[in-house]
Amino acid sequence: MLKLPPLNAVRAFEAAARHVSFSKAAEELNVTRGAISRHVSLLEEWLGTELFRRTASQLSLTDVGRNYHHEVKTVLTRLAFASNYLVDQSVPTVLRLNAPPTFTMRWFIVRLSAFQRRLANVDIQVTAFKTPVNLDSGEYDLAIRGGIAPLDCCISRPFLTELVVPVCHPDLVTEGGLRSPNDLRNHTIISFTTESYRWPEWLNNIGLPRLQPQALLKFDPMYFALQAALEGLGVVMVPLFLVIDELVTERLCAPFGMLGARARQYYVSYPHSAPALPLLETVGDWLVKEGNETNELIASWIASMGWDPQAEPAGPRLLAAEDGSRLHTH
Repeated sequence: MLKLPPLNAVRAFEAAARHVSFSKAAEELNVTRGAISRHVSLLEEWLGTELFRRTASQLSLTDVGRNYHHEVKTVLTRLAFASNYLVDQSVPTVLRLNAPPTFTMRWFIVRLSAFQRRLANVDIQVTAFKTPVNLDSGEYDLAIRGGIAPLDCCISRPFLTELVVPVCHPDLVTEGGLRSPNDLRNHTIISFTTESYRWPEWLNNIGLPRLQPQALLKFDPMYFALQAALEGLGVVMVPLFLVIDELVTERLCAPFGMLGARARQYYVSYPHSAPALPLLETVGDWLVKEGNETNELIASWIASMGWDPQAEPAGPRLLAAEDGSRLHTH
């Protein structure tokens, strides 16, 4: 059983701490100043510590009081949001999401109808940018990014594994003689500006650091590079989760299997103290469910091909950006 403090006293303390004034808290809660003072004293007695410093001319929070107010405000905000959400579910809630462009186009949008059925009253605003996102600015409620580690400044939940390998149109194998990595000398390599695992790294890792392809195509964003591969223009290094449907239906193939494969995670991130935290956690749960299904589909496909999915485990050094940052976008 939870041991809770007197809730009226907690409410009085939160208002008094926010205003740093018993009088203003009393006005807000429509009670007397004396009632606020008694509630705060009751809470201090229950906690066994002082929350305010009181002098004849000034009221201020103690360090303990300041920290306690931060936690109390977060809890009350979440309680208010969850309660209002249940009381009137006919009022739409706006969810502002920032995600990488190709991820949004190839993975997120095709699953969006399922999310809308689950939370029909939520209005979704999706912005697809490649630039870093500052969730503390309040511009977005949550962000999706790929990286080798979660963000430290907020809640970051891994929901999807990014396994990167070379893929191409099957005709390059059956008609173009692309049988081994050495054959890339006679083919076009396709790259894009936001690669998390670059061709030189892959070639170095498989023991061909000096190999030069016949030609190079470079695109921005990744979506164009993928489309070029689908048209048979060359070989591209991409996350399997973005092309698993094409691999299963044999519109694309992985000519070298899992050779030199690298893995990292996609994270959904949101602030610890966001007012809409219950909704954001629901979104996170949904993404984890969808991500697990995609991961299982990829694992099943790899097993059906008889390949070892752990051929080359991820390495933070090689997945880090050139500027030293830990997160990349596609």
